[in-house]
Amino acid sequence: MLKWRKLGQIFDPKNYQQTPDWMQEFAQSPSTIVLEEIVRVFFCTRGLPDSKGQYTSRIGYLDLDKKNLLHIKNISQEPAIPLGNLGTFDEFGTYPVSVYKGIKESRMYYTGFTRCESVPFNASIGLAIGNQDGENFQKIGEGPVLSFSPDEPFVLGSPRIRKFNSIWQLWYVAGSEWRDMDLRPEPIYKIRMAVSEDGIHWNKIGKNLIPDKIGAHECQACPDVFYKNGKYHMLFSYREIENYKQKEGGYRIGYASSSNLLDWTRDDSFTYIELSESGWDSEMINYPHVFEVENQVYMLYQGNAMGKEGFGLAVLEPESTWSKS
Repeated sequence: MLKWRKLGQIFDPKNYQQTPDWMQEFAQSPSTIVLEEIVRVFFCTRGLPDSKGQYTSRIGYLDLDKKNLLHIKNISQEPAIPLGNLGTFDEFGTYPVSVYKGIKESRMYYTGFTRCESVPFNASIGLAIGNQDGENFQKIGEGPVLSFSPDEPFVLGSPRIRKFNSIWQLWYVAGSEWRDMDLRPEPIYKIRMAVSEDGIHWNKIGKNLIPDKIGAHECQACPDVFYKNGKYHMLFSYREIENYKQKEGGYRIGYASSSNLLDWTRDDSFTYIELSESGWDSEMINYPHVFEVENQVYMLYQGNAMGKEGFGLAVLEPESTWSKS
């Protein structure tokens, strides 16, 4: 079992007095690059809602002390990338985000949001490229690198980027249906995958990777994949289609494993992190991101209300094992 010990809440912009106007609520979808002295955590955040209750999400970052990951050394004062221009796919928000650090550059894959009339939103996946230290990101263009197709008609998002065997691997979710619920339409989306030689032009695998646990209405999100002990491991989030902002229907963390990245066996009991009795992560634990520092495995995750109360850190317990055998 992969057993996680919570180290505490890292960041909630509401607890800081010096955050800029665009960083007032939410700290979502944490994603790291590990540098020489710091761990840079990119995340998605929002200013206060407008007069219609609409939020706009932007990408920021903070720097954690590599020797003490609970200590914040710096918080960005400007968004990592701007919102899109009039009519573009990312005009109204950028969330979630996943960042990969290469030898010469860093790549930021993110979901761009546009607002719609019959349903609340639509989404596609964009790319920005920065320097090795995760700075000076520039979008490669005004359009997405991964968007709709006949069997993925809407809501492409939750990108998680990795590179295995010199091939770019992008896990994401794709919408399959909008359901007209009591308050507003809600999408159903499942985890999928695409591969690429250059990280720009993608070949979609074209199938749902993870079987449902709570029925066909299950929504899955933000699959983070890592390789250990001869196997690929995936941590992801799943939830009900309704009441998902409450404890009963809220996101939980699931687990699946694979030997070839294409065929996955789901076993949520293999990873364990519990809700707190009270506080910022007592109702929801979701959007996991796994990274290593000095041969120690950590997980960042967001908490209650889809990250409205920020994100925290957990460490993999030493008695954890990467295989059942």
